[in-house]
Amino acid sequence: MTLSLHDYIDAFNQEKNFKALASIGRGIEREALRILPEAKLSQQGHYSQLGAALTHGEITTDYSETLLEFITPVSYSPEEAIAQLQDIQKYTFANINGELLWPMSMPCFVNDADKVPLAQYGSSNIGKMKTVYRQGLKNRYGSMMQVIAGIHFNFSFSENFWQVMQSLHNNEQEMSDFISDRYFSILRNYKRYCWLIPYLYGSSPALCDSFLQGKASPLPFKKSPRGALYLEYATSLRMSDLGYTSSEQASLKICYNNLHDYVDSVQQAIGLKSEEFADIGLKVNGEYQQLNGNILQIENELYAPIRPKQVMRTGEKPSQALRDRGVEYIEVRALDVNPFVDTGISIEQVHFLDIFLTYCAFIDNKEFDCDSQQHHEKNMNEVVLRGRDPELLLCDDNCQGEVTQKSVMTWGNELFDNMAYVATLLDNAYNTTNYSDSITRERAKINDASLTPSAEILSIMVDQEQSLSEYSLAQAAKYRQDSLDRDYQFYSKQYFVDGADKSHQSQLDIEANDKLNFDDFLDDYFNN
Repeated sequence: MTLSLHDYIDAFNQEKNFKALASIGRGIEREALRILPEAKLSQQGHYSQLGAALTHGEITTDYSETLLEFITPVSYSPEEAIAQLQDIQKYTFANINGELLWPMSMPCFVNDADKVPLAQYGSSNIGKMKTVYRQGLKNRYGSMMQVIAGIHFNFSFSENFWQVMQSLHNNEQEMSDFISDRYFSILRNYKRYCWLIPYLYGSSPALCDSFLQGKASPLPFKKSPRGALYLEYATSLRMSDLGYTSSEQASLKICYNNLHDYVDSVQQAIGLKSEEFADIGLKVNGEYQQLNGNILQIENELYAPIRPKQVMRTGEKPSQALRDRGVEYIEVRALDVNPFVDTGISIEQVHFLDIFLTYCAFIDNKEFDCDSQQHHEKNMNEVVLRGRDPELLLCDDNCQGEVTQKSVMTWGNELFDNMAYVATLLDNAYNTTNYSDSITRERAKINDASLTPSAEILSIMVDQEQSLSEYSLAQAAKYRQDSLDRDYQFYSKQYFVDGADKSHQSQLDIEANDKLNFDDFLDDYFNN
């Protein structure tokens, strides 16, 4: 049964359904490089006071010992999610010996990529596997790509929301199957319209020339008065071929039409051999160089602007958890670190993401074919490299088999006209005006590209002739002091002290319970 946007709006505008809509679950994962006050990348390992990166629930590391990752649990208000992230950062700043957190996505001050220390997770098999996986990433893509920081936004609707949706569709599927199907519908709509995310929030139109490590780039970079490289109309170099994309993965055909085909396509991709990566070797002089020679070592290596997710149990792979229990939430991965706020993501961004993802839930669509996937990927690539170019035209696949060329302004305003209805609905459900305010604020960027964060950054670099690195360093110092001056809002210092102690003990327990040697552990992992 196909419903229109206004059918959904009318249904959820009934007071009895407000609670179902106002129970959105949100979680934030924020990555940040540790740097020294004198503007060098920290060489200090993960601080013991922060807990064990392998087992700590809120503070861990990503690729490098110096690339921290902060994880908030599921919360049901934007204010709470931001407060939790601020508390995590406050405790971190108090325990990293005066170091700062780099407030940009693209790194700087990395003169020798070989000196970026790989993340270490202890002597357990799973800990070693995590480090070998990162060794493989280094050998495949280089360390510079791996110290790019981003924001992941986790989003879920309540079971009550899905019960209302199922009733509207007169659907008799098992609830978990219905939920998974609807989340995949959201994924498809997100991929259609996700060019909006780097346009509105892309904050990496420039980079330090050290990022290229002396290699030539095919992109037509210009040089700012203070020496940084930039593209005139770029929004998010992080999301370009310089950042979180992989040419080897371009051949993968990941299906977003339903859970079964998605899991199958991901598992098939894991088994695909790569001649280029096989040449790296599995072991060199007795040391693992990667987990295997396939296009993907493990599922986490699949770079995508959004992922379906299910909380994993001990020993589970992501696709196994999805196949067994369906989609629990979605992970938005196309967000740059916002350098204009201390948390890297603002509460105003959270409000817009609520609107955008709810809109994606309220728009029915057809399944993807190869042509439509290519249109969406091309749109994304165009916007990250020249999204503010007034001459740019995007391909709108309107789900009826027709493709039209539209400017960012034309298409953006069409989308905002529709999202305005969703914003009003969310205002009613949450008894606020934050969502309508968000539409007004973000639509202004559609009509005036100079208001986008990427344009603001270039204005600082080019028009004001400031050094990008000096500006970022000043922001980093300010955010550290602001964080230390702020009181805890959700957690407490003791909560983090206890959590660190518990995580160290958990790591010791895992190490003590290993039964296999590492070679057998890996064989068992991949054979199962």
